[in-house]
Amino acid sequence: MAMLLGKKIGMTQMYDEVDKLLPVTVIQAGPCTVMQVKTANTDGYNAVQLGYGDIKTSRRKNPQIGHAKKANSEPKRFIREMRLPNDAAPEYKVGDSLTVSVFEKEKFVDIVGTSKGKGFAGVMKRYDFHGMPDSHGTERKHRSPGSIASYGTDRGHGGNLHKGKKMAGHLGNHRATEKKHSLVAIDEERNLLMVKGCVPGSSGSYVVVRSSQGA
Repeated sequence: MAMLLGKKIGMTQMYDEVDKLLPVTVIQAGPCTVMQVKTANTDGYNAVQLGYGDIKTSRRKNPQIGHAKKANSEPKRFIREMRLPNDAAPEYKVGDSLTVSVFEKEKFVDIVGTSKGKGFAGVMKRYDFHGMPDSHGTERKHRSPGSIASYGTDRGHGGNLHKGKKMAGHLGNHRATEKKHSLVAIDEERNLLMVKGCVPGSSGSYVVVRSSQGA
């Protein structure tokens, strides 16, 4: 499985092989440095740790600086691990540089990012509730969540709220994974990936691009 770290640049349009106009998201993926290689013998599992985007040494602590020096690299802004099967030996070495060429044979990719934060939202916006009736008699309750607890709905267990009850609260700003995006084009000179459709997060946010499972 291939994986790269990158940054969402924004959206544009491209024509495919049959001159169909497609909306695509441009992602600057890599080059990523292999910061650490973990094996089942030393760490209990197999994994490859990647780093993306250099940052000033003065903005990192000594353990992070020393960790980067082991890979002959500058400290990185964005670091994530790629978990490998227990029976698969890591094919990369510490200090290797990975580019968009790792996706040359891929047709679909998964994108992991942080969705846009939308602040405090009511149940209609957050969970698509229908709201109260809009007929005569409903006054200042149109967007209300309705009853939230009752002895009748939880007989024998008290009238307290059920755990996980859908109510108003913070919307967005959470980890989101969009699966099986078509990989439309690769620009190796500028380290760009063009994937069909939109991906989580705002322009400039960091994302993880990995090959789709079962694609």
